[in-house]
Amino acid sequence: MAQRRRRVRIGIDTGGTFTDVVAFDEDTGEVFTTKAPSTPADPAEGFMAGLRKVLAGEDVEIAAVCHGTTVATNQLLEGKVDRIGFITTEGYEFLLEIARQSVPDGYGNSYFWVKPPRIVPAELVKTVGGRLDHTGAQLRPFDEDRARVVARWFADTGVTTIGVCFLHAYANPAHELRMREILAEEHPDAVVSLSCEVLREYREYERAMTTLIDAAVKPRVARYVSSIKQRLGGTPFYIMKSNGGVLSADEVTKQPITTVLSGPAAGALGAALVARTAGFDRVVTLDGGGTSTDVSVVQDGEPTLTTEGSVGAYPSKIPMIDVVTVGAGGGSVAWLSREGTLKVGPRSAGADPGPLCYRRGGSEPTVTDAHVVLGRIPPHLLGGEVPLDVDAARDGLAALGAKLGLSVAATANGILEISAWNQANALRQITVKRGLDVRDFALVTFGGSGSLLLCRLVDILGLRAVVVPRNPGNLSAFGLLTVDVKNDYVQTYVVRHSVLDVGAVRAQFDALTRRAAEALDAEGFPRDQHVYLRSADLRYYGQAFEVRVAVGDLDPDGVVAAFHDAHERVYGYCFRDKPEQQVEWVNLRVTGVGPIRRPPLPVLDDVPATSVADGPAVPAPGYRSVCFGDEYARTPIYWRDDLRPGATVHGPAVIEEYGSTVPLHPGFTATVDRFGNLVVTPANARTVVQSTVERSREREVTA
Repeated sequence: MAQRRRRVRIGIDTGGTFTDVVAFDEDTGEVFTTKAPSTPADPAEGFMAGLRKVLAGEDVEIAAVCHGTTVATNQLLEGKVDRIGFITTEGYEFLLEIARQSVPDGYGNSYFWVKPPRIVPAELVKTVGGRLDHTGAQLRPFDEDRARVVARWFADTGVTTIGVCFLHAYANPAHELRMREILAEEHPDAVVSLSCEVLREYREYERAMTTLIDAAVKPRVARYVSSIKQRLGGTPFYIMKSNGGVLSADEVTKQPITTVLSGPAAGALGAALVARTAGFDRVVTLDGGGTSTDVSVVQDGEPTLTTEGSVGAYPSKIPMIDVVTVGAGGGSVAWLSREGTLKVGPRSAGADPGPLCYRRGGSEPTVTDAHVVLGRIPPHLLGGEVPLDVDAARDGLAALGAKLGLSVAATANGILEISAWNQANALRQITVKRGLDVRDFALVTFGGSGSLLLCRLVDILGLRAVVVPRNPGNLSAFGLLTVDVKNDYVQTYVVRHSVLDVGAVRAQFDALTRRAAEALDAEGFPRDQHVYLRSADLRYYGQAFEVRVAVGDLDPDGVVAAFHDAHERVYGYCFRDKPEQQVEWVNLRVTGVGPIRRPPLPVLDDVPATSVADGPAVPAPGYRSVCFGDEYARTPIYWRDDLRPGATVHGPAVIEEYGSTVPLHPGFTATVDRFGNLVVTPANARTVVQSTVERSREREVTA
């Protein structure tokens, strides 16, 4: 009898410089990793190159491919939005103009802030008569004659991408659905997004913007996904969503806005799993790539979710992992301001032409050039696959330093110091601005450049430890293999708790659950595997914003008690003991989950907790001239795969591996834990390693 071919599941994360690939053998549990250069002109080319490379001619059956993409993200960050039409309720043509009264950074910049450009110019906004009230009851009938005039006008004007957002369509979608039917009849080439399908939630401006973003990215995402799907043949193909789940490629083309933070979400999930397994429940994550750095918060082992996010200048209300992105990657360009001061980023040299040391036509020094000149990374990437020209980088830094009156080493150190502060400010934004003390967290660094500045971040932020996972350059791709299928459904239901109709709330949850069940059925999950997570947004009556809490079995008083606790945790106070301050229910939510099998995190050679401080013998290092201050010094260089669990390396040193490098500054120590993670601590914080090893053992016994 013929032997069955091995089944592998593959995660592919496309970044600005490299495309990361991880293959999980479902039969043996083995995990394989590799990288391929990204191809910005056609990301699908880099995707397929990475897939071919990880398979390397192996005769295997591909069970599924999960993909994290930046196609939608980059389109919005770069502002490359084609002409979009907007159809709204008569009398609300200035909805986008009015927007919201809030301004970034509070009162300090309010006098100087100018609203960003509209996503739709005023001349492409058209209105249609008809009116619903907040309950969905019809006040005026839909004006079909006017709807046909509008549809024909867009057809004649050549606008083929259209967003539709009518007043109170979250309560009754009838008018929007009829508008789509008329557009199909009068303008069949139009790509249409309806607010009742994108975001069934009140607040007209946010709902309209979210719908228009969905419309804006739909053509490009559809082309990209269709291109890859065609090349994969019949292989099951899933795309990472911003909410921490995946969705089949067919469904993604219907709701492309759900992918706007696809890649960063996968990294946060992979980091959360690694940190939780290693004994760290409260961490901040830092994903450093070639173009940008993404940071997020993990509490109680789970990344923080938000519906108040934005991508570039565009606000979005879809559920997403709370990620802050800054232009501080390895390819970030160092430049001089008009005042003659040194700046780093946000502009990036990207993958093509890339840093000076790539020798692909880059003309400006970058963060990577600074690292290679200081000897903190080797004169090659990917284990020698990508040679680096150190002399070209040094010449570029010398030219920049001459304008500043600085030596090459001082210029390189200055570039890295600015880049470290850019990353530190992003970590403060995701913690301090959310009412969290960053010093209470450990840091998990990953991505090709994520670990290069970790020692400086510890100094700046007062962090207690840094965890560097195995194969950190491929952690986002690994995260794609840990993700369940997820679909989110929301229904606005505004009512004070004192008059809450529990039966009506239960009926709304049941309707949302049916929609979630149908979606999971379509994804191929048997009903007995479905998981439904119910939550609600509540607020104190008179407040403008809500706090989300889990609902569980729908004990209304229990939900309100949880709301008081959550409000106090987020804002520092609550009105639990003031019954005169009423509570209001606002939105009901259901998330449908289709669980998948996750790759295991193998425990390496067992290390007794009491021996971590001593550890096994560290292999003899190589040496290279490295600068960690003003002078270059002969510095030990370790290959990470040679370090066994319990091994301890003291700085100054450099720990290298295939896809990443850890420069260990003087006064820092790196210890390998039971899972192969590097745990980096300042010299005075060694007890962190001991306690986390014990916690990871306790968690393993409990599980």
